[in-house]
Amino acid sequence: MHGALVKYTKLENPDEQVKIWVSLVRELSYDTEDCFDKFIHQLGDGGSRDGGFKEFFRKTARRLKTLGARNGIASQIDDLKLRIKQVKELKTSYKLDDVASSTSGNAAVDPRLAALFAEEAHLVGIDGPRDDLAKWMLEEENKQHRRVLSIVGFGGLGKSTLANEVYRKIQGHFDCHAFVSVSQKPDTKKIIKDLISQVSRKDEFTKDMESWDEKKSIGKLRELLQDKRYLVIIDDVWSISAWKAINCAFPENKSSSRIITTTRILEVARSCCPDRDDQIYEMTPLSDLHSERLFFNRIFGSEERCPDMLVEVSNTILKKCGGLPLAIISISGLLANRPCVKEEWEKVKRSIGSDLNKSQSLEGMKNILSLSYNDLPPNLKTVMLHLSNFPEDYVIDRERLVRQWIAEGFISEERGRSYQEVAESYFYELINKSLVQPVDIRCDGKVRACRVHDMMLELIISKSIEENFITVVNGSQTVWENSQCSIRRLSIQDIDQELASVLAKKDLSHVRSLIITASRCMKHLPSLAKFETLRVLDFEGCQSLTECDMKGMENLFQLKYLSFRSTGISELPSGTVMLHDLETLDLSCTKIKELPARIVQLTKLQNLLTESVHLWRGIEIPIGIGNITNLREITGFSITMSSVGAVKELGSLINLKVLHVWLSRCSEESQEYKSHAEMFHSSLCKLGSYKLQSVWINGGNSSLFELLDSWSPLPTHLQRFGMGTTEYCLSKLPKWITPALTSLAYLDINLSVITEEVLGILGQLPALLSLTLSTNTVHKDRLVLQGRGFRCLKVFRYKPFGEGAGTLLFEEGALPKLEELMLRFFVSMAKAYGLYLGLEHLPYLKHVRVFLQNRDATSPEFEAAKVAIRKEANLHPNHPMLTLI
Repeated sequence: MHGALVKYTKLENPDEQVKIWVSLVRELSYDTEDCFDKFIHQLGDGGSRDGGFKEFFRKTARRLKTLGARNGIASQIDDLKLRIKQVKELKTSYKLDDVASSTSGNAAVDPRLAALFAEEAHLVGIDGPRDDLAKWMLEEENKQHRRVLSIVGFGGLGKSTLANEVYRKIQGHFDCHAFVSVSQKPDTKKIIKDLISQVSRKDEFTKDMESWDEKKSIGKLRELLQDKRYLVIIDDVWSISAWKAINCAFPENKSSSRIITTTRILEVARSCCPDRDDQIYEMTPLSDLHSERLFFNRIFGSEERCPDMLVEVSNTILKKCGGLPLAIISISGLLANRPCVKEEWEKVKRSIGSDLNKSQSLEGMKNILSLSYNDLPPNLKTVMLHLSNFPEDYVIDRERLVRQWIAEGFISEERGRSYQEVAESYFYELINKSLVQPVDIRCDGKVRACRVHDMMLELIISKSIEENFITVVNGSQTVWENSQCSIRRLSIQDIDQELASVLAKKDLSHVRSLIITASRCMKHLPSLAKFETLRVLDFEGCQSLTECDMKGMENLFQLKYLSFRSTGISELPSGTVMLHDLETLDLSCTKIKELPARIVQLTKLQNLLTESVHLWRGIEIPIGIGNITNLREITGFSITMSSVGAVKELGSLINLKVLHVWLSRCSEESQEYKSHAEMFHSSLCKLGSYKLQSVWINGGNSSLFELLDSWSPLPTHLQRFGMGTTEYCLSKLPKWITPALTSLAYLDINLSVITEEVLGILGQLPALLSLTLSTNTVHKDRLVLQGRGFRCLKVFRYKPFGEGAGTLLFEEGALPKLEELMLRFFVSMAKAYGLYLGLEHLPYLKHVRVFLQNRDATSPEFEAAKVAIRKEANLHPNHPMLTLI
């Protein structure tokens, strides 16, 4: 290292000097932290607190055992001291103290976050093309043959957005519809299964789907679509071979079906549209007018609010953006967090550079994205670079990201906010700056997941390589960092035997996170024993995990995050119970049926997620769980399978916020079941007085749910309550559901009788955003929702089961903020009142999903119901997306 420092002092370029010095400091800080962690682990006192002679002999024995470790660490410390001295001398030599630093503080979260989402979903200038293409998709329906529309254009022009808008506008005209993304390295079998999952409404059809090979999957999809008029979007097709592999799954059934593809490559678009009646639509940049509208709306809320002094510089910036929506969104997101001062905007204009004049140039686009990245404060740069762990088109779960950022040490508590709150604020800042794309925006404004745009992903991968942040192993695209630097983080996205052999020869003792999204050659991966400093170990979705060598897991003493989600493992590696720093253990969607008793020794656990994919009754709660008082979230445990003592211990989890549990269904309630129910009720009452925010109860019957009528004290922090997969209905609305629950936003409840009085009480819940009502009783009268209450409700689902129920009627003023409506519509019972729903009285309605029930209804009556509902939706000024099933 000393020789390297001498060599670097000869550099004269100031930028290179800074880059080299920063790299050396970064590596030094990593190694220093690793040394400290080893020191604490190897020379710790072992946790004993006995006194007297026993303590004396214990300490003496430990000193003897750790003598070798002491000598080794002493040598490492001497080496670190020398490197610190050399780095300090290099700083003086480079005169870095004289270099002006350009740092920016944390940007405030834009209060118009929801508006920005809406802007991206409905980009300016898209209405005309959308309406024209929608008209083309629906015209000449009598010809009956299948048509393909291929949208082609440069990355960032909005191909997927346009396709989605066309899809949204016309999908109500089709029997079924689906949207899948292909990407550069398509997994055809996975894509076909994704299509089946979206198209099929019957669980029995998709039973054992995981075991289907590609040929069977294609056959099953063809079977599903054979007699249906289908609409499918195949997004981001990169090759002709990929299109051919997927296209064979769509039958030409003479039902006027439609397919939309998006691609960046004209040859691929042509291969998608071989017939004369198919259409290729070439995307073009936004016009000057639409560019201005998008730009100013995102910064100021309207064009008129732009200060006169900024008009000229804005026009220059827009000219350089060349009508590329992604470029405009990136720069406007950057400027939205800058002072409205001409000098500041001039700086941005000058830094963009002349490359943007090449509007279709990859380099020009990369410069735009680099500018947005470079403007980030250090904390956001760090979490942004972390996203290069995930492959192209990957949907990255928000909670997964947040937990990994915390485990990596990227997050610090700020201004009284918890690690979780700070990490989530970073996530939303990335969305706010248009650096990542939101996926599944819930009615409370929270985003379930995100995607990284392909161009941005390419940028952050190159930055990660440059800064030795993450080593991405992705087949032929793998780039190994400078040999002078250690591998600090490892993302394995695609690996063959040859690459695995190269990896096995690398020094992996400094790797802090290992995230595997590859699906092959797991048996060739190095043993976990080589990863001494791991903080994050994520196998999520790795189906061939059983081939991995799990020996050495117990030595990962710094591990804080461990995920086996969706891996199919059936037994927890034995070394897991030795990971005393573990904070997250995710076993969701695995085949694990029980946990080792020693799991309760992991007292730092905050998230214990155990929901099994094949075990619909839950996992037994380990005795001693009350010792893990740091637990914030537990899911997948069975109340009735566990001991009464373990159920009682749940009440000791004073920090618990999320509780999702199972109860078995009993035809005749035994005394044992009642004992479990009573103890769970007791624990739930205690938890409700602490920090409990979310309760989800799957299964169960009267003993528990009737006890819940007397939930006391009132769970004032409760935000979500759901009864889950149970057909049991409460005889009445529980007493604790009152307007005093000022935080309850999501309610999923089953009631035997739904009356206007019940709706009146529910309508007074001040924070209610989503309501799902289920009932097993035949309600022959029409249920009228009057013009009062439910002032905040955005999602309403009405799900009668059994013999069915009558229809709903929405009066004027009812549900004034409702955006999504889902209901079961029993045609035979509704005909007595007419088929009118009153959708026109729901001014914000965007999505309507109606499950038509034709029991005891004639075919003409059934068709008349479909026509009436479709007519109401079409007459609505919002033209809500309608799905009839």
